[in-house]
Amino acid sequence: MPDSLGPRLKVGVVVPSTNTSAQPELDALRPDGVTNHTGRMVIDDDPMVDEPGFGHVMAGIRRSTRPAVRGVIGCDPGCVIIGVSPESYWEGTPAHGRVHAAMREAAGGRPVTMSPDAINAALAAYDVRRIAVITPYLPVGDDSVRRFFGDSGYDLLNLHGLGMPSPAKISHVSETELRDAVKEVDGADVEAIVQVGTNVAMARVAAVAEFWLGKPVLSNNVVLYWHALRQNGIADRVRGFGSLLSEH
Repeated sequence: MPDSLGPRLKVGVVVPSTNTSAQPELDALRPDGVTNHTGRMVIDDDPMVDEPGFGHVMAGIRRSTRPAVRGVIGCDPGCVIIGVSPESYWEGTPAHGRVHAAMREAAGGRPVTMSPDAINAALAAYDVRRIAVITPYLPVGDDSVRRFFGDSGYDLLNLHGLGMPSPAKISHVSETELRDAVKEVDGADVEAIVQVGTNVAMARVAAVAEFWLGKPVLSNNVVLYWHALRQNGIADRVRGFGSLLSEH
């Protein structure tokens, strides 16, 4: 018998314990018959202002991700979203396949969605290569993101870091700051704007910005959920959160 509330798909989601944005945003994106089930990677809200601090946060995420995945698969989800961005970029594109394989193993062989794959798929859906990126980080985190997109073959025209000093502080970024960041990175040559960082609540701002700019504005949480749905046979067009979910 199928799950009574999630007969079409149960989505497992793991996020850092400091993240307060991903869960409500992903819940707002659910089509009928799809349910989300969130587990927490237990980390401290340590400073990320320099490389040692950023590395300490990454070490905490690495220690806690597999236990969080194991905790969420107890409800037998059809797939698992790894809702943390820095781990996906910190070691560069050559390491991503290894990290993804390790996450899929922890998920008992279930399909796993991570930011690099989801963002690549979203940009391919629009057939764009010239992009601008918004991150929540200080330069130490921005450098890893810049390297990832460059190594992936994108022409990164602009990058704006919001300068948040710790994982929990990322959720404090206001919609006004996000609006200003979109203005900062946009340009005539920019084909799409990409926001990374799952604790940034940008789904609503991105949809509005996309309407006014006339180009894709992709928020991390929407991209992750879109990719998970499409990978697992859910083709519903969800409106109100931008063209990715409503048209692709």
